[in-house]
Amino acid sequence: MTYLLDANAFIEAQKRWYGFDFCPAYWDWLEQSHAAGLVFSVEKVRDELLAGDDDLVPWGQAHGDDFFLKPDSAVLTSLSQLSTWATSGEYDASAASTFLDIADSYLVAHAHGHGHTVVTHERIANSAKKVKIPNACVALGVRYLTTFEMLRIERARFVLP
Repeated sequence: MTYLLDANAFIEAQKRWYGFDFCPAYWDWLEQSHAAGLVFSVEKVRDELLAGDDDLVPWGQAHGDDFFLKPDSAVLTSLSQLSTWATSGEYDASAASTFLDIADSYLVAHAHGHGHTVVTHERIANSAKKVKIPNACVALGVRYLTTFEMLRIERARFVLP
């Protein structure tokens, strides 16, 4: 299974559970899993990370196009399908427009176009005011799960020697 991480999988990890200063094993695991072809994200997520002012900026700068994937023709086709769904009337026009302009839509479209699994901490929400990643995943038949579920599936271990 190949995973595509949402920005919150990096941001929440760094701020809450796996800070660079006390749990570098998480970040090592991400890099090792990436090298094994399991963990990626999309370039729009990288843009979000680089717009911050914390330790994720240098981390994002150190990981380029091989980690943060660019859209291709399969992604563009999926973006079109996602756009049709998002603007179908379930969401306010401004909510659909915002969703289609940010990393979330590219993440879901990339996963859809390539058969990957989205990793996010968002939950399904039935609000016309904001399109959530899990709602978009369900609409396009994309699997999604949390960081913790991914770590358990992959049997990640962060243990002291």
